[in-house]
Amino acid sequence: MKLLICNVGSTSLKYQLFDMDNGEQVLASGGAERVGTEKSEFYWKNLVNGTEGREANHFPTHKEAISRMLEALLDGVLTQLEDLGCVGFKVVHAKGVSGVQYLTEDVLEAMAAFNTVAPAHNPPYIAAIRQFRELLPNTPLIGSFETAFHQTMPPKAYLYSIPAELARKEGIRRYGFHGASLEYLSTWAARELGRSDCKLICCHLGGSSSICAVENGKSVDTNLGIGLQCGVMHNNRIGDMDPYVIFHLVEACGMELSEVKTMLQKQSGFLGMSGGVSGDLRDVEAAAANGNTDCRNALDSYCYNIKKYIGAYTAAMGGVDAIVFGGGIGRNGKSVRAGALENLQCLGIHLDPAKNETAVGGQDISVDGSPVRIYVVDTNEEIIVARKAKALLESR
Repeated sequence: MKLLICNVGSTSLKYQLFDMDNGEQVLASGGAERVGTEKSEFYWKNLVNGTEGREANHFPTHKEAISRMLEALLDGVLTQLEDLGCVGFKVVHAKGVSGVQYLTEDVLEAMAAFNTVAPAHNPPYIAAIRQFRELLPNTPLIGSFETAFHQTMPPKAYLYSIPAELARKEGIRRYGFHGASLEYLSTWAARELGRSDCKLICCHLGGSSSICAVENGKSVDTNLGIGLQCGVMHNNRIGDMDPYVIFHLVEACGMELSEVKTMLQKQSGFLGMSGGVSGDLRDVEAAAANGNTDCRNALDSYCYNIKKYIGAYTAAMGGVDAIVFGGGIGRNGKSVRAGALENLQCLGIHLDPAKNETAVGGQDISVDGSPVRIYVVDTNEEIIVARKAKALLESR
């Protein structure tokens, strides 16, 4: 069973090909960057014959990038495209749909119904899935929704205090995202602790960030809502904010609602708070080290809000056994980990500064004997999607 798992961004495509009947072996990986521009690039790694490369290309749409990917897979990895058991996707959001689904037209329409709350994610995914369908008409297309891991949240965690009938009718509630990563992080930590009854706080930190309280392997609360515009700040998207800021900007400051929407979606987060320096945390850190006050404020605010969620979720679960960091920033951001865990000894959280400074994936960076373990983990969203797709195929 060879499964192709794809991660679609607005201007990117990443893929891994797994042989699920041979120890979940990765046979090939790669992707396309700058899709939609004349300076597109394609990169690939063929683990069957040990070849790899990168090339300049031109991908006007995802369809051309998908075609190039399939061409690369036929170059010494697959004998024919019919060898693919399915193409699996880490899809984001759909109205009234979650879990693992065959990506039928009904499911795509449910995704389109939530374009308004996932504008950066759903439209490119829907377009790419339809392009896959054109190129691979006989191959099952399966989506594993990021919201699925959070379906175990209780009503007290996911309900908003708006009129109940409106919330039910329109599906307005906290959904949560980054489910594949959070499932991987929590499963890894539970295995490391040697227990299934543990209380974990998993921090998927990157260009987009999630913090999740996991108890006995189940999500019980998370900081993202109906969309990805809340929680801690993201690379260019706002985090938690009083909604009356929007009304004030429109009604008192003369901004158009469309301007405010663009600002919150594309000009906020690290990019906005740093005064336009960058949406990349590494650039913000460098500028802060050189004395940029806006960048220092952005870093401090990011760490402070992560810390608040850790404290809140520890209280909600009545304790915590481990803090787990994953994602690009969680894995590599030693200063963020240090800032977010500063002065949390009162909760039994003791970070070892020396271990944190040189941390690698799979490492415990807590002080020896600390009641709360602190892990840095290389998350693997693709294998979670592959396992779920395999299970759905085998259930037919």
